[in-house]
Amino acid sequence: MRGRPPTSTEVTMRQTLSALTLALASALAGVPATSAHAANALPPLFDDLQERTFRFFWETANPANGLVPDRHPTPSFSSVAAVGFGLTAYPIGVERGWITRAQARERTLATLRFFRNAPQGDAPAGMTGYKGFFYHFLDMKTGQRYRDVELSTIDTALFLGGALFAQSYFDREDPQETEIRRLAAEIYARVDWQWAAHNKPAVALGWKPEEGFNRYDWKGYNEAMLLYVLALGSPKPEHALGPEAWQAWTSTYERSWAAPYDRPHLTFPSLFVHQYSHVWIDFRGIRDAYMQAKGFDYFENSRRATLAQRDYAVENPLKCKGYGADMWGITASDGPVDKVLDWQGRKIPFHTYAARGMGGLPHHDDCTLAPTAAASALPFAPEIVVPAVVAMKERYGDFIYGRYGFLDSFNPSFEYRIKLQHGKVVPGKGWVADDYLGIDQGPILAMTENYRNDFVWKLMRTNPAIRTGLLRAGFTGGWLDK
Repeated sequence: MRGRPPTSTEVTMRQTLSALTLALASALAGVPATSAHAANALPPLFDDLQERTFRFFWETANPANGLVPDRHPTPSFSSVAAVGFGLTAYPIGVERGWITRAQARERTLATLRFFRNAPQGDAPAGMTGYKGFFYHFLDMKTGQRYRDVELSTIDTALFLGGALFAQSYFDREDPQETEIRRLAAEIYARVDWQWAAHNKPAVALGWKPEEGFNRYDWKGYNEAMLLYVLALGSPKPEHALGPEAWQAWTSTYERSWAAPYDRPHLTFPSLFVHQYSHVWIDFRGIRDAYMQAKGFDYFENSRRATLAQRDYAVENPLKCKGYGADMWGITASDGPVDKVLDWQGRKIPFHTYAARGMGGLPHHDDCTLAPTAAASALPFAPEIVVPAVVAMKERYGDFIYGRYGFLDSFNPSFEYRIKLQHGKVVPGKGWVADDYLGIDQGPILAMTENYRNDFVWKLMRTNPAIRTGLLRAGFTGGWLDK
């Protein structure tokens, strides 16, 4: 759905705000406004935020098997996707001087050895995965399927993103680094994408031994770009999907095409969709057939989605407290309660964990902000991200910023005196989550490093899985042509 067309006054206001935020970002970064992105410089806050976010993975993971908790400090199962972000975090920690290369090797080896050797099978219990895929959540100690969760194709893909990054980073002729490369290659090669394409050529969201395949297939624009690139790039012909899978995937895009705030792009309400695949794939300057016809690339698409979120916060249709040009960012995140409450003369549903967002497809907003939504968009729109992250820390840092950086989410509008299902209400500040979430911490760390120096992107451009998958999907231009 589209918002109402802006008035000429609002357009002028937004242009002014854009200029002001660009100037502020440039002042903070200490570079001219015309080249804020090129300088790759950031205020000191981002050094602190990155290190704290890195510590989440380094300190909360189980060192024996590398499993990373879904959330912390609430006792939690492991998220397979969070493990992928952890594997991406460790080399960043080496390059930033927070751990040694030997420490990163040891943790990475423990992780990949576990996933290579963990039991795979179709039994409903005692397994870590099946057909090369892994269950969405795993027991932190045993690494076996947590309760009755699904075998997750997308969470496996996010794990593989981290494993393949480790494969590219640990490139020395050292026995441990050689083993890392071998294990990553074996884990990736055994994933049977053909099996997961139950309704060929589309890949199913998940599978359960008790029920079979989930009815939902990955269609429409969403976070599954990485999944399809990896499926096309598989080194095993009997496991790989062909170019027709990407064509079928993009053929469903039009349902997502919209122009919120006069910014035409492939929309999705939650910002994480515009970020996850970009953690490992540098989409700048490369285009598939669909984006070639649209005249811009997926990186620019994510930039437009980011700017639209800022515009939505400026418009602030729900009159949420705090929303504005330097306070924005809605994505899947924790929330206070599952309850319909009166807010500003209307009844709105508040939720605990929900895929919040704005624009395009049907969406939900209950005034809950997620720092990861803004911070992980840094490469796309630094001129609005830097002021937003700084403002969050300055205005709310005393209750949303802690040992591992930003807590998952907060809601300045929520000051109801009712029983909460998550978090706490701080008088005068609103609601704040209890936990840090691994899948929200990871993009903050990696995307900040990508903005600084292209670190993850640069290495993944050399990874055969990524390059092969993109070429088979029909991408051309930019670094792919070199």
